[in-house]
Amino acid sequence: MATYKPLSKKKKLGKQGKRVKWAPFWAVMKRYGTGKKIHPSSMTAVKRNWRQRKLKIKPRRLRKEYLG
Repeated sequence: MATYKPLSKKKKLGKQGKRVKWAPFWAVMKRYGTGKKIHPSSMTAVKRNWRQRKLKIKPRRLRKEYLG
């Protein structure tokens, strides 16, 4: 990935990164009770990894290369 990233792309990547994190442990206990042993990732709606599924963010327009 490029060193320089436009601010709009950074915002989109940051927001999607927050959505993928597991739920906090206290949220699992509050929802299912203290006796249930459920993994925090089961409460996460978006299951995505940066290697597998892309966000379809369009790349910046590149300068046309002229021949001649």
